[in-house]
Amino acid sequence: MTGEADANLRALHEAHASALQRYVVSLTGDEAFAQDVVQETLVRAWHHPEVMERAEGPRRAWLFTVARNLVIDDRRSARSTRERTTEHLPERGGGDETMAVLDSWLITEALLGLSPDHRAVVVGAYFGGRSVAELAIELEVPEGTVKSRMHYAMRALRLALQEKGVTP
Repeated sequence: MTGEADANLRALHEAHASALQRYVVSLTGDEAFAQDVVQETLVRAWHHPEVMERAEGPRRAWLFTVARNLVIDDRRSARSTRERTTEHLPERGGGDETMAVLDSWLITEALLGLSPDHRAVVVGAYFGGRSVAELAIELEVPEGTVKSRMHYAMRALRLALQEKGVTP
């Protein structure tokens, strides 16, 4: 770009860019798109040096016509008819919880295969978060009995889950 062409384009931008921006925003309601249209309009003016030689009125009319045509072309394009923009992000999809549900079913089924005494210890400790001492008081048995029941219950659970192909 020569120095004179550069100066002319800057002058064109300073004189008309803000008015073009307001015009395109009034047509579309989209600030970002309006900036793109103004930029493309000025690039087209740069590619047509004869526009720079026109009087101020016809030059401004040419710029607004080009901007209007760019908006119309965009609205007729396949992208515009198929895509919609929004300020709101769509809901995020949750992860697939199928495996968690299946695991829950398998564990529930394995727990149901335990004796009530063994099941009470496992459920109280792992799902209730209670300690051996708390379980001993709750179940009215010695702490050693709670530990023994936990040992045999875990062994039975491991065997039941191995039979279902869950653990190696």
